[in-house]
Amino acid sequence: MEYLHTMVRVADLDAALDFYCAKLGLREMRRIDNEGGRFTLVFLAAPGDASRAEAAQAPMVELTHNWDPETYTGGRNFGHLAYRVDDIYAACQRLMDGGVTINRPPRDGRMAFVRSPDGISIELLQKGAALAPQEPWTSMPNVGAW
Repeated sequence: MEYLHTMVRVADLDAALDFYCAKLGLREMRRIDNEGGRFTLVFLAAPGDASRAEAAQAPMVELTHNWDPETYTGGRNFGHLAYRVDDIYAACQRLMDGGVTINRPPRDGRMAFVRSPDGISIELLQKGAALAPQEPWTSMPNVGAW
């Protein structure tokens, strides 16, 4: 058995790609537009997994965009996606600079949570040992649900 991907339904594909690619840093690996089924699938991989993903050997996130409008609720009940990052403070700063709310700041230098435009919880984990606590993260409060 192999883990292949996690599918997340998105209401606005452009907003989702802006979040996952431009802000979070994932790479689009392939896209399937299905005219008959009226949906688009976009497969994304973390930069460190991109070469393995090209060979279908790494887990990916599949964004599913149904062309007919639907309302999706309860993103939190799905759980979360988790990504390991080289520098949690730099990753969170890049996201904040892009207008993303840091719901659970990396006060411990190890873990943070943000949400996608569709309410999917994203966990960021520091690669290796936790970084030394530093401001503004140490005193930043939690915001909303994560």
